Amino acid sequence: MYAELDPARLPHHIAIIMDGNGRWAKRRHLPRVAGHRAGVEAVRATTETAARLGIPALTLYAFSEENWKKRPRTEVAFLMGLLRHYLKQEVPLLNENNIRLSYIGRERELPAEVQECMAWAREATARNSGMKLTLALNYSARSELVDAVNGLMRELADNGNVPHVTEQDIARHLYTHYLPELDFVIRTSGEMRLSNFLLWQVAYAEIYVTATLWPDFRGLHLLQAISEFQKRERRYGGLPEPAPAPEPVAPERAHASAASPAEALSPTGK
Repeated sequence: MYAELDPARLPHHIAIIMDGNGRWAKRRHLPRVAGHRAGVEAVRATTETAARLGIPALTLYAFSEENWKKRPRTEVAFLMGLLRHYLKQEVPLLNENNIRLSYIGRERELPAEVQECMAWAREATARNSGMKLTLALNYSARSELVDAVNGLMRELADNGNVPHVTEQDIARHLYTHYLPELDFVIRTSGEMRLSNFLLWQVAYAEIYVTATLWPDFRGLHLLQAISEFQKRERRYGGLPEPAPAPEPVAPERAHASAASPAEALSPTGK
């Protein structure tokens, strides 16, 4: 599969909505937390594959703001503990693969011990120069836009003037301002929605949905998704490139092409 990919047309920024942990566990008559635990291996395999491909940026939707409100407290507590365990366990592997770790979302609302572990892991990988791995934690795209507008308003107030606001002004205040333009979104488990994820950034991104549940997702699935990405024609609202005009046919070639089928099949052409 890797040999079939065009290295010059790889995505610059892949974002993944990691969905299906609960259904994976339910199909195996296991508690939901077993699905979350199995999903860690999918994170590891996907991250390693993306880094080895040379993908500049990978963003994983790990924990949404809505998860706080709609999940049982026991499950949320397990997820916070699993996050701390993942960070402590994976930092050596991230360093081995030259991956720099960062986060988007309202970090300040997470438990203090989780914030400390996140800060430690970020600092431990800060000197790496390879792929940027971003975990979306306590993330909401709508909250991101609210925070961006508030940040822009503070900047304008400090400057003492109110110039014409552009898309670039807002983009500078998004959580993802340090990342390449998002060009590919993958969602597992077959659901056909974005779930409040990177709503501004997804404007011209290609979207790929797979029925594979997140705990079953591996490097091969990522390669298949990228292969599909490379088959698409990215127009950005424009028209497809016109087909090249056919080469003019010389008179001699035109005369030869007018021969009957029987003559064309004859060894001598007669």
